[in-house]
Amino acid sequence: MTFGATPPPSPRPPRSRARRFAPLGIAAWMVLEIWLLTVVGGATNGLTVFLLLLAGVLVGGAVVKRAGRRAWRNLTGALQTGGAPEAPRETGSGGTGNTLPMLGGLLLIVPGLLSDVLGLLCLFPPTGRLILRGADKLLTRSGSFTPGSFGDVYQQARMHRPDGKVVQGEVIHPDEPPAARRQDPPLTR
Repeated sequence: MTFGATPPPSPRPPRSRARRFAPLGIAAWMVLEIWLLTVVGGATNGLTVFLLLLAGVLVGGAVVKRAGRRAWRNLTGALQTGGAPEAPRETGSGGTGNTLPMLGGLLLIVPGLLSDVLGLLCLFPPTGRLILRGADKLLTRSGSFTPGSFGDVYQQARMHRPDGKVVQGEVIHPDEPPAARRQDPPLTR
């Protein structure tokens, strides 16, 4: 019986800094949440901690349900009028979107006191606008997106026109020779 040599491992692209430290951040977050729960439990009692967690889940569920109903109502209203569902910009003064209420509700549902505080900050309008403005600045920085990253997807989604139409086109660089350009067959009907 003979064994073949094991193939060499395939070269993997280097991991980004966020992907490298995300598990460590999640573990630190969980330890901090557990520590805060034990501190509150030591200052009061276990029933108080349980009631705080239960209230967070119930309020978070109600917030997510309300934001989901609002999104469904916007979608059905847009479809009844014959237009495309419009995604409002949330960085304006109105802030009529469902992103922050959904995020706030989900953070309230996650057990823990720190996540509850962050969820309430998402639901409070002045801090919600600050969060959206910061996220918009972070995601719209030019030149910092690698293809396939979340920022690249966000930037591509913002390139579409508000009415839902996408203008098809091709970028032609003037320094390329004409033979290198892609030739598409003519469209026939």
